[in-house]
Amino acid sequence: MVEVKRCLDTYALIEISNGNPKFSNYLNFDFVITDLNLVEFYSVILREYDEQTAEYWFKKLSQYTVSVDKSILKEAVKFRHEHKKLNISFFDAVGYIFSIEKGYLFVTGDKEFEHFKNVEFKKK
Repeated sequence: MVEVKRCLDTYALIEISNGNPKFSNYLNFDFVITDLNLVEFYSVILREYDEQTAEYWFKKLSQYTVSVDKSILKEAVKFRHEHKKLNISFFDAVGYIFSIEKGYLFVTGDKEFEHFKNVEFKKK
C-alpha cells in the first residue's frame, strides 16, 4: 500500500506545536511544508511566544520544507479570487494549490477547506 504524502498547513503546525494529539501524529507520516507556510508559522509563534520558541520550531521543521514554483503562486492567487467569499489566506491557498499539483493531501483544520477535495480536515 502506497502512503499518500501530506502537506501541513499553518493550522496543523500550530496544533502540533501545542501538543494536540490529533495533529502530533502527522510527524510520523511522510509530510512536507511549503516554505511560505513555515514562515507564516514562524510569525505566529514569534507573536504568541518569543523569538527563541519561533527559532526552535523553524529549525525543527525546516528539513521538511519545499519551495513553491511561481506557477503555483499564480494559481493560488486565482484560487483566492475564485473563492473570495471564504476569505482564504494567501498562505493557505498556496499550500492547497501546491497539494493538488503534487498529489498530496492538504492537512488543515481551517473550516474554509472542510468540503474541498484533497483535504484531510481535522478539528481541534
